[in-house]
Amino acid sequence: MMNTNQQKRLRALALYLPQYHPIPENDEWWGKGFTEWRNVVKGKPIVKGQYQPHLPADLGFYDLRIPEVREQQAQLARNNGIYGFCYYHYWFNGKRIIERPFNEVLTTGKPDFPFCLCWANENWTRNWDGKEKKVLMQQEYSEKDDLMHIQYLCREVFSDKRYITIDGKPVFIIYRPSSFPDIKKTTLIWRAEAERLGYKGLYLIFFWGFDYGRKPEDFSMDAAAMFTPHPRMVKRKKNTFFYRGLNKLNLKFTNYQKHSVYDFKHLVDYCINMEYPKNHTLFPCVTPMWDNYVRRQNGGAMIYKGSTPALYKKWLSAICNKWEPKSEDENLIFINAWNEWAEGNHLEPCEKWKSAYLDATKEALSPFS
Repeated sequence: MMNTNQQKRLRALALYLPQYHPIPENDEWWGKGFTEWRNVVKGKPIVKGQYQPHLPADLGFYDLRIPEVREQQAQLARNNGIYGFCYYHYWFNGKRIIERPFNEVLTTGKPDFPFCLCWANENWTRNWDGKEKKVLMQQEYSEKDDLMHIQYLCREVFSDKRYITIDGKPVFIIYRPSSFPDIKKTTLIWRAEAERLGYKGLYLIFFWGFDYGRKPEDFSMDAAAMFTPHPRMVKRKKNTFFYRGLNKLNLKFTNYQKHSVYDFKHLVDYCINMEYPKNHTLFPCVTPMWDNYVRRQNGGAMIYKGSTPALYKKWLSAICNKWEPKSEDENLIFINAWNEWAEGNHLEPCEKWKSAYLDATKEALSPFS
């Protein structure tokens, strides 16, 4: 445990989506020149009080192939208390996708800003238009692929001086460990190969997303991390006027039937008041806002209404004060996310709030940096 006589230090990591540049696969699946921005600009409010569209301010509709953009992002993050980025990593049996921005971060050494990786180990499907069952790119697991994957990471990524570690071990995060046929065998292969290649070991984390409530030992991992928001944390809102039988209000209610609408304040209250486990590490996670309607306009969106910079700051400040790392090095806090614009979920400045969420982040984190 940490020495309680010392000032608590925390490292805030913002999840980072590297999707904002055209790639051949998206050209084929979604149309020439597609990026997430195409979805973002389609945003519109469909329920009362919803914040849509989310439009970027300071950085504009950027292209992540431009190194100056990546430098500006890191500078904004650094100036506002963020310790590093957690880049989403996409690996399909040796094939990587939307990899160019991160490749250039590696090869150029810029920006000089700490980072780690989260393997988003899901199938790529047509979930943006409601056709989840149509698989565009499938994950296929094997011992051969486990070995090839960890060798790539150890030789090309973990060796970077900017890579984030805990107790000298590279931090590697798995988005959905229950998708593996035998995750415990995979972690054995990874750890053994990392040690063979000269590493002290690996520090493996999984997100409480699809595997909400599971323990690290369930997957032979070192820690879990919350992944907010999660529908188990808050009750779905209903349209109280539906039962009055008024036609116009019934039509509006269809949006509450097709999509899940929640109160952001209830999410904040739940997370502030929850108890953290005492026998294993669960890293906290906070969310500035969330609304993925533009990805799922035909149904199945999660819309959290009522987020403000003040409410987000209250949440982040409370977690920073409440949560106690198991050791001085196990001091990560995750922020979901830096730039998930199509999920209405971003710290980057937007037209409505400008830099207010970044300001709130800096104010909440400054006592712990």
